Amino acid sequence: MSVGIRHDDLRRRNRAMVIAAVRRAGQPSRTEIAATTGLSHSTISAISSDLIGEGILAESKPSEAGSLKRGRPQVGLSLNPEAAAVMTVVLSLNFLSVAVIDYAGQVISEEQRRLDTLTMSRDALIGECVAIVRRRLEDPDLDVRSVARIALAIQGITDTRARAMLWSPITPHTDIAFADILEDEFGIPATMENDCNMMAVALRWRDPQRYRDDFIAILLSHGIGMGLVLKGQLFTGTHSSGGEFGHMIHQPRGALCRCGRRGCVEAYAGNYAIWRNARQLGEDTKPVADVSDADMRALAAAARDSDGPEREAYRKAGEALGYGLGSLFALIDPAPVAMVGVSAAAFDLIEPALREAIAQTAGGQHSESISFDTEPNELPLIREGCAMRALTFVDQEIFAPGAQAKSGLVRKNVA
Repeated sequence: MSVGIRHDDLRRRNRAMVIAAVRRAGQPSRTEIAATTGLSHSTISAISSDLIGEGILAESKPSEAGSLKRGRPQVGLSLNPEAAAVMTVVLSLNFLSVAVIDYAGQVISEEQRRLDTLTMSRDALIGECVAIVRRRLEDPDLDVRSVARIALAIQGITDTRARAMLWSPITPHTDIAFADILEDEFGIPATMENDCNMMAVALRWRDPQRYRDDFIAILLSHGIGMGLVLKGQLFTGTHSSGGEFGHMIHQPRGALCRCGRRGCVEAYAGNYAIWRNARQLGEDTKPVADVSDADMRALAAAARDSDGPEREAYRKAGEALGYGLGSLFALIDPAPVAMVGVSAAAFDLIEPALREAIAQTAGGQHSESISFDTEPNELPLIREGCAMRALTFVDQEIFAPGAQAKSGLVRKNVA
């Protein structure tokens, strides 16, 4: 009996490796999959034949350029986009978006809405999330019968079981079990994820050479957040998603943060904090509810034009981020950093003070070697991270064991 179990586990692992190799490479040949996975050609041939027969993979025709080469042209394998679908939902400050994504990772349907998340009732906020999912599932232009997973990401703290939002700065309400609510409403497995963690997941898929074993994704938006990967694993706390970098204390009894505490990194580096300092308002001034991206771009332009309060506001932001990162590096050693969000477009104004602050910490002994990348729009990364989280679940938990593909995702012809 034990031998049979080991054989099944091995088969499942090998199937998962082949699917993962195809997902990462796009349209690899069987030879390329063998090189990536270390599996034998005969094993790959048998697994790929099964997966093609089940409608999970498809063979792609050799390109015209490839057909001009000597020898038999390599036939690529690709994911069958109609094998399954997943849905991503992103809830952030005053904004809600949903997307249906096919098994090959392409967005085939989406919707975005502006909300007043800070003043909505608990029931209204839940109702908006349920309604936007229902509209996609009932989209007359789509015949969606195989949505296998819903992944919802939110700013704030989620539980380690990926079921509930525990706290978020975008709403006064706490402990909302979004995953359970969506599952009960639609009968589709769902997860609740931290948005910055999903940025880290996406970065690892986009650039596995740079973002591999140890790296950090920092959200520079109205709030400050962090997704942290250590030794190839996404870091989470013992009870929650953890990673609340923005609410580490930079200055005890310092500037008022929107979390209600004082002196947080976010109280100096969040968009509202940069805005407050640029307008020379006091540290006791209540954080503004929202600052538009256009206003932040205008603020950065003013900071570049003259050495005034706007430039000083970005210097203070860089200092807070730098001391925070330096303290983190003292614990984990320096690692590549991705700065994500609208204020990442102003990283030229933030970086000098940030590097100077890091250099003054125990973690900044080699601060000149620390590399930073920037991405000014967080939504595509958060959505991509949710999609990959959901799709890899389908790969490993549904298709790897040998479940039959449903092939139920079809776009209807619209006259």
